[in-house]
Order: sequence, then C-alpha cells, then structure tokens
Amino acid sequence: MFKTPAEVVDFIRNKEVSIPKTNQTGKIEFVDLRFLDFPGLWQHLTVPASELTEESFTAGFGFDGSSLRGWQAINESDMLIVPVADTAVVDPFMARPTLMLICNVKSPIDFEEYSRDPRSIGRKCEAYLAQSGIADTACFGPEPEFFIFDHARYDQTVNGAHYYVDSEEGIWNRGSDNPDNLGHKVRLKEGYFPLPPTDRGQDIRSEMMAVLQQCGIAVEAHHHEVATGGQAEIDMLFDTLVNMSDKVMLYKYITKNVAAWFGKTVTFMPKPLFQDNGSGMHVHFSLWKGDTPLFAGGEYAGFSKMGLHAIGGILKHASSLLAFTNPTTNSYKRLVPGYEAPVNMVYSSRNRSAAIRIPTYSENPRTKRLEFRCPDSSCNPYLAFSAITMAALDGIKNEIDPGDPIDKDIYHLSAEEYAKIASAPVDLDAALNALEADHKYLLEGGVFTDDVIYYWMKYKRENEVDALRQRPHPFEFCMYFDL
Repeated sequence: MFKTPAEVVDFIRNKEVSIPKTNQTGKIEFVDLRFLDFPGLWQHLTVPASELTEESFTAGFGFDGSSLRGWQAINESDMLIVPVADTAVVDPFMARPTLMLICNVKSPIDFEEYSRDPRSIGRKCEAYLAQSGIADTACFGPEPEFFIFDHARYDQTVNGAHYYVDSEEGIWNRGSDNPDNLGHKVRLKEGYFPLPPTDRGQDIRSEMMAVLQQCGIAVEAHHHEVATGGQAEIDMLFDTLVNMSDKVMLYKYITKNVAAWFGKTVTFMPKPLFQDNGSGMHVHFSLWKGDTPLFAGGEYAGFSKMGLHAIGGILKHASSLLAFTNPTTNSYKRLVPGYEAPVNMVYSSRNRSAAIRIPTYSENPRTKRLEFRCPDSSCNPYLAFSAITMAALDGIKNEIDPGDPIDKDIYHLSAEEYAKIASAPVDLDAALNALEADHKYLLEGGVFTDDVIYYWMKYKRENEVDALRQRPHPFEFCMYFDL
C-alpha cells in the first residue's frame, strides 16, 4: 500500500477506512507496532495515531527488551522498535480504526540493528546473497498447514496433565448422539479435497482468503488437508525472503482471528492429533539474478547444476537446519514414517517422502524451484528461510554433489537400500546437537552470529527440551502405572 513514511503519515491524517468489526468508517486512530520475540511470536505496542510522524520511521519508539523471550538482560533492557513504511496494513480485526506496522529492532546506544531480532537476520541474509554475486534474490513460497478446532483445552499441574481438542468433523465424533451430528466425518488420512458437508471449513477458509487478499497478500488456493479435525492449507504466491516472512506472520494473525470470528480456534502446532497427519510447511525455494531463474537448466528434472548444488547444501546441513525449520519438541512427532512426513534426506522429482522434491507441474523455467518438505509452521520464518538460503549458498559455493535422486517408493526399498539413506533427527535435542556441531555456514557474512546460535540452543534446551523431559507424560501412566 505504501512506499514512504510520508505516504503512511498522509494516509493516517487524511484517509478514511472501513472497519469490518463495526461496519463503520473513520480515520486511523491508533498505530499498532509489531515485532518478533526470539522464538518467533509477534509482540505489539499501540500508540495514538498522532504519535506517528515521519521522524518515527528513523527515531523509533522505546520499549523494555528484558521481558521478551530470549532477549536482553535486565541491566541493558532499553531497545527501540523502528517501523517500516512498506509494511503498513489496516488491521481488519480492531474495533477502532488501527494501522499496523512491522518494526525492526535497534539499539538506542549505537542505533545498530539488534542481532537477535529475527527480521534483522533476514535482512542481513538478503544483503549477503546480493553481495555474493551468486544471485540477487531468494524467493520463497511456503505452504503453512494448520488445524481449525472447535474447542481446545490443556493443562500441566504438579499432579496431572491433559489436553483435549475437538472438531465437529473429527472422525472421533462419528458415534456422537448430538442432534447436530449428520454423519459426514473425515476419516484418518482421508481429508484431502472432500466437498462440503464433509468439508466443514469451506466458508472459514474462504473468509480467511478474502481477508488475506484485503491485507495485500496474494493467494493461490485454499483446501482441506489430509488429516481429520479441520486441517487446512491456504497457499500464498511466492515473494522475497523478508517480505514472505512478514506475510507468514500476518497469515498466522489473520487465520487465528478469522477463526475466532466463527467461534473456532486455529493452531499451527505440528502434531496435535495422534494417528493422523501433522501440519507441515513445505517451502518452495528458488534463486534469481535479475529476471533470470537460476535453478532452470538441462540437468535432472530440468534443474541447473547450481540448483542441484543448492540441494546438495541443504541435504548436507539438513540435520542442523531442522533446529530452525522444525524448532519444537512437537515437530518431531510429525517427522515419523508413515504419515507422508519427509524423514528421508534425499531428493526426487515426484517422491513426496523425500526431504526435497523438484515439482514437475510445468516445464516453464520460471517455475523451477526446489521444495524443502521438512519445515513446519511452528518455525520462525525469518530464521528458517535465512538458514535455508545459507545452506543452499554453501552448496553452490562448494559445488556439493547431492548424490543420485531416489525416484522409487522409499517405503518399499530393501533393507540394504534403505540403510544407505540418511534420516531426519529423531527429536529437537538431536537437531540442536547437530546445530552445535555444524553452524559455520550460517555465520558467513555475519548473517547469523555466534551469540544467536548460542542463545537459540540455550533457550530451546532449557525452556523446551529439558522442560518436557522433566515432566511425566500421560501415556507413561498407561504403560507403567501397574508396574
């Protein structure tokens, strides 16, 4: 919508906007400033519209960085959030006219970008790519999957733990005596593309798509995903690294709030249901120089040598990459054989059980890209996309051979053949150990720093890996209570 701070300020002062929540119009009254914590959740600070001036886009707004996860110590807590003009969008969910702006995080002392600000890492990655001479632009087309539930509750106490999610289309409700039960339920692993009334989420997803478009996000399609219980996917048109990361954050915000309009809830948790498919975020990735796609060529599946070397780099560093692309303990409940999960560190043109696929829908060189199928929607997109880019660049610079493609059904290989295929880490702890041993490629050009790597591992180990390991699991009672 905007290119300059002056355009944003002029819009606030002079334009009227419509507010869907109240069905009224009016001038912008508030500005919502958004930024990320270290793990990747949006945080926000709201100011009166009169407080935003052209100078705000350089001077920023002060806030306390010590209370955010993984950030500053209390003795150095003062930070600045600096709004970015071209991220301005009218918030479709606020009752009062509100403009949201994504911000970069900077130090008030030297005005340098904060090294642990995820958006800063994405910006540095784009700059490093351009300086490398290999390419000008990295393009990303993620496919975030999510569940739409009617109800969710969970808790952990000293003497108990439980979770429960429900969906009116869930197969577990097939025998319900509720008068609203009309019998159309999605069976396990059979949720791909059913029509209503089996697909109960059609209108919700259409509304989500409409609001995404209203907020300037180009979308391609929406559909029900494979799992029961309201699993969904809305595909966005590809964009550059930082822009697409911004869009992923807005995508999560919009889908969650539209679901709330319908009295439902959205989760991007990778594996909320047992015995059914989890939610991934397949990432389509390509490099460009000017208007030239660099992954198109005469090699396997119409790929270039550069493209194959990029695959080689991603496969070589896959175990450490997953510490950023699959950053939760729950991520590895999805990455198990038998649920279309890409646990095999190989590539193929059509095989969806491979970690990397080269889509074959079109022979147009402009569509040539690789699809990294391991990531899931719990990731911080700025960190995940930057790490993928750095691994690909390492493969290109060092001409890393990805080996031969695997076009057979991996699940029907002989034991001898299967033993030669590397697998994804079995849990987050293993991925973090791999990151500790293999992260030099991320430090090139100062994109990631030793501080970022160290605190990412420290935060994840102390707050997630160890936290889960120390708690009894409900299923342990099923297995061991009668010992």
